[in-house]
Amino acid sequence: MEREDERYAQYCAILEEELVAAMGCTEPIAIALAAARARELLGAVPACVEVAASGSIIKNAKSVVVPHTGGLKGIEAAAAAGIVAGHADRALEVIANVSSSEVEAIAVYLADTPISVSYAETDLDFDIVVRLADASGAHTSLVRIADFHTNIVREERDGELIRDVPTVSEGGVAEGLTDRSVLSMEGIWDFAMTVDIDDVREVLDQQISYNTAIFEEGLAGNWGANIGSVMLGAYGNDVKVRACACAAAASDARMSGCELPVVINSGSGNQGITVSVPLVVYARHLGSTDEQLHRALVLSNLVAIHQKTGIGRLSAFCGAVCAGAAAGAGIAYLDGGGYKDACHAVVNALSIVAGMVCDGAKPSCAGKIAFAVNAGILGYVMYRDGQQFYGGDGLVKKGVENTIDSIARLGRDGMRATNEEIIRIMLGS
Repeated sequence: MEREDERYAQYCAILEEELVAAMGCTEPIAIALAAARARELLGAVPACVEVAASGSIIKNAKSVVVPHTGGLKGIEAAAAAGIVAGHADRALEVIANVSSSEVEAIAVYLADTPISVSYAETDLDFDIVVRLADASGAHTSLVRIADFHTNIVREERDGELIRDVPTVSEGGVAEGLTDRSVLSMEGIWDFAMTVDIDDVREVLDQQISYNTAIFEEGLAGNWGANIGSVMLGAYGNDVKVRACACAAAASDARMSGCELPVVINSGSGNQGITVSVPLVVYARHLGSTDEQLHRALVLSNLVAIHQKTGIGRLSAFCGAVCAGAAAGAGIAYLDGGGYKDACHAVVNALSIVAGMVCDGAKPSCAGKIAFAVNAGILGYVMYRDGQQFYGGDGLVKKGVENTIDSIARLGRDGMRATNEEIIRIMLGS
């Protein structure tokens, strides 16, 4: 792809927009961001806090440890952390810098302040509203984040409207985001093979550095269910096992409150881990050059974003499935495969694990990531060894784009009722 091709700049922009650093699971961090901004608008420590969230937000925030809180979990902890120690200008690193005294203050505030959580009446899968009031009740603030994790669409102070932009579903356009419909498997492959690495080096080097650090911590420490260590102990140190285990270890650490940042993909730290860590492991094993690893990461990241574009940020469809399939495409390239290998890796992997559901952020995500990465690897080696799934085999359609579209329909439309039932089960209703 030539630099003069308008898609070139768009693909670079998409990577810069999506591959950002986040401290902690992104749904509770988005709640912390909304709370931190609402506290700024209020101009005082709130005496009353109300959080209304869509079911998918509640599902992904209720069971995960919020970093820099001393091990606290859930929506209330996320809101308290944002109010007491958050810096809204840091976006998804809103609570990245919390002092030991602030950790104590978060616990005290959480114990002393009424924080109510309600199921928002909304048609959006991604919707957060935080309302604050001071001790007198005379001053209030409101912040709404919708569609994606940093998209503040409404701000109010004392009932006065400060910011009001339509959500995407209301006909609005996500401010500052490049149109993802420009992505295609053919275009992604062309871009990945020809991009000047210096144009994408900064975001990819940060992804390599951050996500490597957290998988190493995941293996060294005692985090979550220790899926990575269990896999290595049970199945050996083969590169295929190691790729799955290291990705799982990073997720275990992240889900359990590890205070290391992750570079995300499609709004998800777990997906950012899944598209990158297996490629780092394979590149080390194969002796790949830095350039080859960077090109593989361009491929993997954009393939994951392409798949998730049709599904949406949050769904009953486990995002690790898309990320694992994308990792399979990147591994295919590192192993000497071409465009067809990458496409068939994606199609085969999606066919294998398309039914995996998302039941929120928690330690079992690590196990799902391990299986998704394994499916990506199997999807590639199947085609390398002359085997594949064909159009008409279940959800598989003839052509990679058609298969991606059928999976998008499943995740976006077909699993909507499934998502609602998952949420009801998780909330005990």
